[in-house]
Amino acid sequence: MIVAAFRTLIHRDTMAGEAAPLSSLDYAGLKPAATAIFLDFDGTLADLAERPDEVSVPAATRAALERLVEATQGALAIVTGRPIDDIDHYLAPLRLPVAGVHGLERRTAAGARMTAAVDEEKFASVRGRLQAFVDAHPGLLLETKRGSMALHYRQRPELGDASIAAVHEAVNGSKGFHLLHGKMVIEVKGGKATKADALAAFMQEEPFCGRVPVFAGDDVTDEDAFRRIAVIKGISIKIGGGSTAALFRTEGTASFREWLGQLADSFDSRDY
Repeated sequence: MIVAAFRTLIHRDTMAGEAAPLSSLDYAGLKPAATAIFLDFDGTLADLAERPDEVSVPAATRAALERLVEATQGALAIVTGRPIDDIDHYLAPLRLPVAGVHGLERRTAAGARMTAAVDEEKFASVRGRLQAFVDAHPGLLLETKRGSMALHYRQRPELGDASIAAVHEAVNGSKGFHLLHGKMVIEVKGGKATKADALAAFMQEEPFCGRVPVFAGDDVTDEDAFRRIAVIKGISIKIGGGSTAALFRTEGTASFREWLGQLADSFDSRDY
């Protein structure tokens, strides 16, 4: 079977540390009723932007997602660093299962919503120190989410090292915080939940359980999920360059969205 061949490739390429071109993944071998799809948002469905609130998802991509949801009987979820409400806004009218804030919050396919506990007093203290740093350096942006805050330096790349140092100083070894380094951003997250944990939780629930998982993401924050996918013999896709544990790679967001549309076309052409 093609899925069995994918599983052999996963083991081989994970060990070699290499990712095959996404074009070599024969999506004709994926069966709609046996596939669970997990997608990052920024840099995967939406192009990266100067500010987090400036992104958008093409109408054709939203339509492809809707078709994939129907074909897989709802086995499609977004796994992102953004809050769930952000995803609902950008993908409206779609309302999908979502793991938000890198796994700190999650909405199941049944609509149940779960949120990890966060020490709000410690969180506010760190946020205050970082806001003072941002206020002193125009062009930086502190994005605050429940249980997480992200210092963006995309508009001031020369302040990257200073921004990273400021975050480390603001946290100052406080327990319960985890730092996530992304593309022109460093994030402080409360709690221990990860994207990998969220993916594993989805795979224990209907309609995801028992299916072959396919996960796509673009950033270092997706690598833990890529490694978890390898353990459970799924398919992982890295968007863009950089070292990765993913099995397949595509050059950018546009090429991944094109592939996603082709996958929807393939699923539409079958009886499921």
